[in-house]
Amino acid sequence: METKQHSNTPTLHHSITSIAVGIITISDRASAGDYEDLGGPALKEAMQKAGWQVLSEAIIPDDTTRIQETIRSFSRQGCGLILTTGGTGVGPRDVTPEAVHAIMRVELPGFGEVMRAESMKITPNSILSRSLAAIVDSSLVIALPGKPSGAVECLGFVQGAIPHGVALAQRRPTSC
Repeated sequence: METKQHSNTPTLHHSITSIAVGIITISDRASAGDYEDLGGPALKEAMQKAGWQVLSEAIIPDDTTRIQETIRSFSRQGCGLILTTGGTGVGPRDVTPEAVHAIMRVELPGFGEVMRAESMKITPNSILSRSLAAIVDSSLVIALPGKPSGAVECLGFVQGAIPHGVALAQRRPTSC
């Protein structure tokens, strides 16, 4: 597992709340070095534009145990938001939703519903996506598509609800 930690991250002025983020690319081929990870860097750029701190990154294979261990590790490191990219399709190695379901406290189905509904306006194949969001330990986990443009688009569709979701995951008082 390739894991990086970052200490100096840019903060944009329009950020209301700083959120510590972990990004996990889930791909057998990228983790083996067979091709360059593009999804993780695309999500990192989007997070930096939002003014959120990317605390941890990893590239791991499509393996249920590795996915679960990495999510839990990032939560322990203080990542209030954990984004995964990859493994949400219907291929035999696409196990990200099952991995998250096995360790989640609660699923937040509205995230997946909105991501699919909005993506349908772009491509009819989005109906095959199994993107989801859930609370795992003290983190909001959002499982995004593996295609970089799809991951960033889906994140944009739900970004407005993320600060409140992270606060609820971390059991912080909110206005609701």
